[in-house]
Amino acid sequence: MSVAQGPISEIAERLWSAEVDRIPVSPLSADRPGLLPEEAYAVQACNVDRRVAAGRVIRGHKLGLTSLAMQDLLGITEPISGVLLDDMIVEESDQIRYDPFIQPRAEAEIALRLGSDLSGPGVSTAQALAAIDGVLAAIEIGDSRIADWRGKLVDSVADNASSARLVLGGRVTPVSGLDLRLVGMLFYRNGVPIDSGAGAAALGHPARCVAWLANKLGTEGSGLRRGGIVLTGGLHRMVPVRPGDVFRAEFAHLGSVSAHFSEPDAA
Repeated sequence: MSVAQGPISEIAERLWSAEVDRIPVSPLSADRPGLLPEEAYAVQACNVDRRVAAGRVIRGHKLGLTSLAMQDLLGITEPISGVLLDDMIVEESDQIRYDPFIQPRAEAEIALRLGSDLSGPGVSTAQALAAIDGVLAAIEIGDSRIADWRGKLVDSVADNASSARLVLGGRVTPVSGLDLRLVGMLFYRNGVPIDSGAGAAALGHPARCVAWLANKLGTEGSGLRRGGIVLTGGLHRMVPVRPGDVFRAEFAHLGSVSAHFSEPDAA
């Protein structure tokens, strides 16, 4: 049985309060086992609309679960997506306050900037590549409003794909001449290398992530917009963030990007 519009608003309010109060909630999928993915996206949209109404601006989108190995493990056949708003984007030179988060995790990603509008249906990887005008190194800070990150796919979808903050590198690299699949990355925490990855971890090709998203949004009568950013998914396992941590991702061809976290209660 599908969830009615009233309960969708109630679920959205529950997630909103969890973020504001910094108190995670139990998995939505446990309380509402019949929650469907499309209903979870409706919950997500409800809170995005609330932010936009308060003056926030949509700057792009993010994908999650783009690892084909992870999809096989979870028994799913496609990634999930969320919305990036202007207040999620942190300048690389700025310290990231630790206090607003509940249970943050960090991961390095390839970010793609659109040089032209793109919408489905029928968008191919080649067409997505043609629409991309720049590539940036990125670190995403995920945070779950679901206790202990215990939610299922629909929990993450409703929770805006567990998004929180985004740090973009200061260098924009043209996509022409790059094989995004082979762009390697080394990830550091406090100066110590802890993980590595390459662009192929994102659906086999980061541009394929853009094509998937354009086709998904096309079914909803929407699409990707020129200048928008698409985060193509983690290139490695997510790493729990501790107060005072400094993360750095060094990419072949793209340069590097760093994320600096404050100690608790620090300005």
